Amino acid sequence: MSAFAESVRTAVDLIFHADPVLLHTVVLSLSVSATACLVAAGLGLALGAWLAVAQFPGHRVVVLGLNTLLALPSVVVGLVVYLLLSRSGPLGSWGILFTPTAMVIAQTILVLPVIAALTRQLVGDSLRDGGDQLRSMGARPIACALLMLVHDRWAVLTILIAAFGRAIAEVGAVMVVGGNIDGVTRVMTTSIALETSKGDLPLAMALGIVLLGVVAIVNLLLGLAQRGHGSALAGVR
Repeated sequence: MSAFAESVRTAVDLIFHADPVLLHTVVLSLSVSATACLVAAGLGLALGAWLAVAQFPGHRVVVLGLNTLLALPSVVVGLVVYLLLSRSGPLGSWGILFTPTAMVIAQTILVLPVIAALTRQLVGDSLRDGGDQLRSMGARPIACALLMLVHDRWAVLTILIAAFGRAIAEVGAVMVVGGNIDGVTRVMTTSIALETSKGDLPLAMALGIVLLGVVAIVNLLLGLAQRGHGSALAGVR
């Protein structure tokens, strides 16, 4: 217990004095996950809105595949991105493997299905409730879907916050494509794993406390967004 207490005390001291290594790791984690979520939001919201109103052969198969990707393991994403970006891969000429850019790509692929699937369900439910009025005014299906996104902006915010929480807490994908390089690609989750294995428990504990704090803030924002919208996503499957 004394070793645990000492680790916690040192961890709090590192946080309080803004240890440079700790600060750099936290900032990199936040920037990578935030950038990935912004890119995934632009793609996922559009894809989800389109799938909610599109009609084409194989639509149900596409939706089923998208929902399946919600459980996509992060290490699988990391493996696929690694193979694409490695020297022998089709995108090896980009030279971005083991860089923050590769980590952004991996996390974007990881959270894109989350945003797209939840957006499709949200828009579909909204159109069933109030789409007839828009259609009676001559609005095209895709216009109706986009209007519903604007109308349900609190629910959209909930989706984006949930996606960020998924990104900031994952470890597999960024470990594989980032390489966990000190000062370059080492984020909070990968650093916690490494420092624990090395026996540097105070730094690992400090990063764990900060990560828990970030997750707590994400959940707080998620709760506020759901309250502001009146729990609009309660029926999302």
